[in-house]
Amino acid sequence: MARLATSAARTGLLVFQPLKRRMCTECHAGPLALLVLEDGVPRCLDCADLGHLVFLPRGDTALTRRSREESTLSAVVVRFNRRKARYERQGVLVEEEGLARAEERCLADAEARRRRRMRDARRRAAEDVRFTEAFAAEIRRLFPGCPAERALAVAAHASVRGSGRVGRSAAGRALSQGAVISAVVASVRHLDTPYDQLLMSGVPRHEARRRIRPAVETVLRGWQWQREEAG
Repeated sequence: MARLATSAARTGLLVFQPLKRRMCTECHAGPLALLVLEDGVPRCLDCADLGHLVFLPRGDTALTRRSREESTLSAVVVRFNRRKARYERQGVLVEEEGLARAEERCLADAEARRRRRMRDARRRAAEDVRFTEAFAAEIRRLFPGCPAERALAVAAHASVRGSGRVGRSAAGRALSQGAVISAVVASVRHLDTPYDQLLMSGVPRHEARRRIRPAVETVLRGWQWQREEAG
């Protein structure tokens, strides 16, 4: 009971969900789904002047908090958990008008969050397009013979947000030469050599890479020729 008194002081009015059949000592209504203890005896909500309140189950923290803010009168509903030997919150009783106002506030916030998510998504999409274009331009600078469509495809694949690929690494975001070359080599390895078929046939990865290395180098040299001629 000392723990209950401390909880009451902290939360304000307490209403109980009884574990046993209880009757109101004033109007004798029952069995009671909810009751108030006054002077140690149970009373129904009507007799305790709380009958006009509506029950809001726990679960939505923001709605609960705002419902209590919008209600002149409110109460915390608790039930005793025998296994844990303690009272636990089940929800709150609030004024119906207060609950309606709280729901409107939560809906407004939800709409604001939705619009913010949409703005953020558009911003990230624009950033991704700019980054992919910059990555593709760096590929073309290092490999002038690489077709523009292929450079853009390599950049788009390497820079997918959340993919963990080289384009999303710190080096990739900085457009370091090593990261860009790694993305190009990976693309050539998978699209221009039998590397994937070797893996599927059971060839170990390092051995498969050794076998296709000359083919990769041939493609890269072909894409670099313009730069070498310019030099």
